[in-house]
Amino acid sequence: MSPSPHTRSVAYTWPRANWKGFLRLSLVTCPVALYPATSESEKISFNQLNRQTGHRIKYLKVDADTGDEVPNEDIVKGYKVDTDTFIEVTKEELENVALESTRTIEIDEFVDKTDIDPRYLIRPYYLRPDGKVGHDAFAVIRETIREMDKVAIGRLVLTSREHIIALEPLDKGLMGTLLRYPYEVRDPKEYFDEIQDVKVTKDMLDLARHIVNQKSGSFEPDKFEDQYETALVDLINQKRAGKPIVPKDRPKGENVVDLMDALRKSVVGAAAETTAAKKPVKKAKKAAAGQKEMLMPIAGKKPAKETAVKKPASGARRKSA
Repeated sequence: MSPSPHTRSVAYTWPRANWKGFLRLSLVTCPVALYPATSESEKISFNQLNRQTGHRIKYLKVDADTGDEVPNEDIVKGYKVDTDTFIEVTKEELENVALESTRTIEIDEFVDKTDIDPRYLIRPYYLRPDGKVGHDAFAVIRETIREMDKVAIGRLVLTSREHIIALEPLDKGLMGTLLRYPYEVRDPKEYFDEIQDVKVTKDMLDLARHIVNQKSGSFEPDKFEDQYETALVDLINQKRAGKPIVPKDRPKGENVVDLMDALRKSVVGAAAETTAAKKPVKKAKKAAAGQKEMLMPIAGKKPAKETAVKKPASGARRKSA
């Protein structure tokens, strides 16, 4: 019997570095390794199945004209010139494109963090010394950036492309954020030019400002729950238990006829939410016997053992022999 969603016991392994090389500030150099700062591996993912057999779908790489399957060793990269013309580029030719940033993050300049437009941010990484040497040089670079209250801008080659990377101190290491190039950021005028110019009255702003003040707080990621992920876990567990799936009512969008009236009602609603949020939360009831396998485990604890099932649950597929 396969484990329930979010109850899989997985031994923790140190993540593999996405990149290894050197970090250099003028003549100060140290070996470093780059690791992804985020992960989506814990999210529920689905496989595509054949509805008739329940078997997984497998994709093959085939020649577009002959339909024959092509082995990986015969697949090369090509740049499309026109409909039927491609310029073939070999792996060796790509490796011969000499870029110093292939093995070194050279810090080119230091900028204020506020100077970086959020649209240019791609994804964060952790940068740490690689091995037992170079910790002193790494600390000098890290503390210099921290002391100057700046962000260091450099370049590195990742997944065969050169990227701009912004480095800033984070605890004992550095956080590196990949940045987009200007040609990758679209002009907002293409989307915003047709927005109507509307004059907002002072009364409307005052009411809206009051709502904002009632809902103001500090950003605490732990307060937010991935409700869709939770709903997926519930759906899968219900299907495994053979329970009927009842579709939920979808919220209906309604046109606002009286904007001032909507703002006033929102003020009252925001006040009620604030009051409710301050009330102590009751402890959840203990799960009934036999339901442990349907629950998500508490962080740091081993998942409960699952009970044996005599027959497959409704909605479950078993691979044929």
